[in-house]
Amino acid sequence: MEFFRIRKDIPFMRHALVFNIISLLTFLAAVFFLATRGLHFSIEFTGGTLLEVSYAQAPDLEKIRKALEADGFADPQVQNFGSSRDVLIRVPLARNTESAKVGERVIASLQKVGAGDTATSAANTPSLKRVEFVGPQVGKELAEDGALALLLVIIGIVVYLAFRFEWRFAVSAIIANLHDVIIILGVFALFQWEFSLPVLAAVLAVLGYSVNESVIVFDRVRETFKKKRGLTTPEVLDHAITSTISRTIITHGCTQAMATSMLVFGGAALHYFAMALTIGILFGIYSSVLVASPLVMWMGVSREQFIKAKKDKPEGVTDDGACV
Repeated sequence: MEFFRIRKDIPFMRHALVFNIISLLTFLAAVFFLATRGLHFSIEFTGGTLLEVSYAQAPDLEKIRKALEADGFADPQVQNFGSSRDVLIRVPLARNTESAKVGERVIASLQKVGAGDTATSAANTPSLKRVEFVGPQVGKELAEDGALALLLVIIGIVVYLAFRFEWRFAVSAIIANLHDVIIILGVFALFQWEFSLPVLAAVLAVLGYSVNESVIVFDRVRETFKKKRGLTTPEVLDHAITSTISRTIITHGCTQAMATSMLVFGGAALHYFAMALTIGILFGIYSSVLVASPLVMWMGVSREQFIKAKKDKPEGVTDDGACV
């Protein structure tokens, strides 16, 4: 399916060096922010207490947040969960504090918020629905499991591309995909956005999503090498990218529409998940076209790697294998 078709190939590879310099600078900036600022991990990784409370009427989240800070809870996270009357509260792990008493302290703080107005105190009285405690050891295990999952995805992608195409394509694709992942993490480090399990899931999704775009382009590269003679490697890459632009716009446009709807209407619970997807989609297009393809070119991909050379027949042997 195509909305349009570009008749003349766009010379992307003519500016490959410029694109890769931009990518390198962006990558180094992301690494710098990761090294200097670090990620702002959620309580799933650092440990803490999670409470879900319900109100008869929609509460003022800002008042709840200020009340918790006034009672000594550092950096509390307060957001709606499911509806405007349900509130999800995360408080980080506090030293020298028993986990069983954290929930009681939070409920006491919430009750102070609704105690000011006697006319609406009943509506502002919180009803505790659940309490979950995440210890530091559990958070450490989650971080290690997340890193292991990321590593296994990377290894799987490399093996898949090496078998389906050729090692040059596998190396180029994984460099481009890691470029996307590091930039997502760098943006989260720069703005100190919360890095939670949903964000980790978005990063893993971006890895698979981005490699799909690379596979589409690489498949067209292999097809062009086999069908068209006389084209240089840059011309083959330009043709492959140009011929897949319409498909790229359709695919990424639909995916971004979904991510944008979650970003706008998903509320705080899906905000950073959708933000990570949005960054990954935008840089995934860039890296698949303007990072992976130039790397393949500079690694020396050529038509001979896809065309099997015909074996010369010994003298005196016919096409059917009979001797004369």
